[in-house]
Parts: sequence; C-alpha cells; structure tokens
Amino acid sequence: MKDDDKFLKGQLLVAMPAMTDARFHHAVILICSHDKNGAMGLVLNNPLTGLSFDHMIEHFNIQPKDIESLKKIEVLGGGPVEGARGFVLHKADYHMKDTIEITGDISITGTIDVLKEIIAGKGPDPFLFVLGYAGWTAGQLDDELAENAWLVTDPDHALIYDVKPEQKWRMALAKLGIEPGFLSADVGHA
Repeated sequence: MKDDDKFLKGQLLVAMPAMTDARFHHAVILICSHDKNGAMGLVLNNPLTGLSFDHMIEHFNIQPKDIESLKKIEVLGGGPVEGARGFVLHKADYHMKDTIEITGDISITGTIDVLKEIIAGKGPDPFLFVLGYAGWTAGQLDDELAENAWLVTDPDHALIYDVKPEQKWRMALAKLGIEPGFLSADVGHA
C-alpha cells in the first residue's frame, strides 16, 4: 500500500448523527487536500442565508451578462476557516492558471479571475461557489474518523452539482446504502 492510499483527497466526508460540532451537523464535505500535515475540505451543503451571489459580485464593478441567472447561484459556507475566502468548485474540464485538480473530474479555482469569467458567462459550468473552508491539523481528521464522526464515500456529479444542499446528506448516505433512521447517535467501538 502506498503512503498516499491512507489519505482522503477527493473523497466526501459525511457527518454521522453523533457529530458534536454544530457547524458540521449533517455536513457533506469534499476533501480537497489531505496529507501527513493535515486536511482541508469544502462543506457542500451549507447555504449562507442573507448573502446572494448577485449582490456579492457588485463589489467587483463588473457588468454581468445576465443578472437574473446570477441571482439563482447559492453561496455556500465551506467551513469556519477564512470565511471571506472564496472558492469555485467545478469540473476539471475548466482550467485557469491557478486551478487545482482534486480528482480527474473535480477542480477548484480560488481567484477573482474565475468569478469575472462566471459573471461574463464564460466560466465553468456547472460550479459551486463556496466561502471559507474546513481545516484539520495533522492527525485530527484521522482521530475524528477513528471516533466514528464521519463516513467516507466517493463523490459523483449529481451529488455535487445537481442536488439541492438540503438533500445532499441523505443522498450521500443513500450512496453508502444507509438509511439515516438506522444510524445511531451513539459512538462505540467493537
């Protein structure tokens, strides 16, 4: 087994019902990086109420090609770290100089240039816009996994882009063949 095999880059974390951190209750998180130094991920199912994409882009002084389509874009809270830092999660077929590939199908870009392209109608499609991220120090995520705080599954296009945020947790569990009502909130070890 390669050393990289124990890391979860490109996988989805699905919060167990016993998750004690309210910020991650029913969270579905795409792990963007994970190595011996720690991990970083984006929560994919936490819409930020009161913050709309069309109002946010007004700060860039760019005239949108289609303001009505921008009103439909949800802004997601990616986690409690650096809440003002934005990421665009998109298919890997779109690439800019600062794009980082997560898997063969998924990439992220965290620059103003990708937002300008989206506003101009030239950006990636589909995509998610996420503010902030979740971070773990060295060994912290491994400890949480050992404590049964998370389930792990492969990402897929429908789960990431097509399902409404409030449905992603149940869909991720369904991918694993798990009915939420059968999950115990109690943590235990065999």
